[in-house]
This record gives sequence, C-alpha cells and structure tokens, in this order.
Amino acid sequence: MKPVILNIWSFLVRLTARFPSIGSIAPFIPIVAAWWIVTELQIFPRVFLPGPGDVVRSFGLLVYTGVLPEYLQDSMVRLAVGAFWGIALGIPLGILVGLSQRAHTALWPLLLFFQAIGDIAWLPILVIWFGYGLVTMTVVIVYTVIFPVVLNTVLGVRSIPITMERAARSLGCSRTRMLWEVVLPGALPNIVTGLRNGLGYGWRALIATEIIVGTSGIGFLMFDARRAGSVVEILLGMIILGILWYIVDSWILAPIERATGQRWGLVTR
Repeated sequence: MKPVILNIWSFLVRLTARFPSIGSIAPFIPIVAAWWIVTELQIFPRVFLPGPGDVVRSFGLLVYTGVLPEYLQDSMVRLAVGAFWGIALGIPLGILVGLSQRAHTALWPLLLFFQAIGDIAWLPILVIWFGYGLVTMTVVIVYTVIFPVVLNTVLGVRSIPITMERAARSLGCSRTRMLWEVVLPGALPNIVTGLRNGLGYGWRALIATEIIVGTSGIGFLMFDARRAGSVVEILLGMIILGILWYIVDSWILAPIERATGQRWGLVTR
C-alpha cells in the first residue's frame, strides 16, 4: 500500500509541476477521495452524508430547473450593492480620519466601538425598521465591509513617509494634488488589502443574513434544504460558497493586491 501511495503522490507532484494551474485544485483531491471512500463504505447513512456523485446530480438538477442560477444571481447582486456602498463610504472616511487629527480624535473611538458590535447583532432591529428585504441585507453588508476599508485606509495614510509630503509641499504641491498624487498612491496598497478583507467579511455576512432573513440566495437555499432535511443541497451550497470565494479572491483580489504592492515597491516581482 505504501509504494502505491508514494507513486500516486509523485504523479501528482509531476502533474502539478507541468501544469501549474492544477496546483490550485491538488489539495482538494485527497479530501474528495476520502469523502468518496467514506460514503462508499457506508460508514454513515447516505441521508446524513451523501457522496460526491449525489452532490453533482443535485447541482445538475438545480441548474436545469433554474433555481441555482437565480439564487446565485440574487446573492451576487446583494454583495455587489453592499460592497459598493461600503467602499464608497469607507475610503473617503478613512482618508479623512488619516489626514485630520481632529477627525481622528472625534471618530476613532466611534469606529472602535461600532466595530466591536457584530453585523448580525443588528439584524433584529434592522428587520423591525426595514423588514425582510434587500435594504436589510445591504445595510448588514455595508456595515461589515466599511470597517476593514476604513481602518486599512487610515493605516495606509498614516504610513506615508513625512519626507514625501514635505518634498511635495516644497515643490508647490496644492492640497488637491497632494491628495491625488501623494496620499492616495501611498495609501493604495493598504486600501486594496482593506477591500480584500472587507469583501471576504461581507461575503460571509451575506450568507448569514440570507440564512436568517432571506427569501432567496445561496444562504436561503441551504437553510431551506435544512427544513426539508436535504443534506445534499446543504453540502452543495457550502461547496459553491467556497468555490466562488476562492475564484474571486485568488483570481481577482489577490492579483490586484500583488500588482499594487509591486507598483509601489512594497513587494518584489
């Protein structure tokens, strides 16, 4: 058995080296294999732990009926709307707090106070105010996204070397040009990091909100499956969530963060 395992492992290593894109899915192969073996050995009843094939069939059925594309579209639209407003409000607020000592003194305690209050803790009162709908979910996502964006923006602004600001002033740089040509570029790597973290938190908050107050979306799909006792749809929802965020983070956000750091000399190519 041991030589067989070593041969399989060496084959996977060679395959990953030849095709680097396969390296991203290689860590999941043992997990899926173990999952398949456990279900084939019927260690647990299928009703409690469906196999990979059952999940694939459920995926095909939900896509064919149109349920999964509709719910997935609803979740992505909610995330996009909430993230947009969280970013649009968070970056200017972070720049203000980072540049102005008065604003920092007045707003920093409030930021720390409200950051400590979890986003889901707002759901009961938001449901009373706005009901079960897009407004409630959007407010929760905005609340979740805005704090990582603000705090990282403040960190980026305050990390700019004072020599750069003095050099710009000595060259006659106006406040507007200082903002666009010194402050924003200098803080941009931290801002991108805040966006990455904020979107990750917002994605999790969205799913939790859909489970609690949603009437559609991937989170609602999983919660509705719990009512019907359909473990296969719950597993499918979990897999879809993981794959979607892996694609967004690894293929979009991480390259942007890396490129931003390289542009300003914070990391080596």
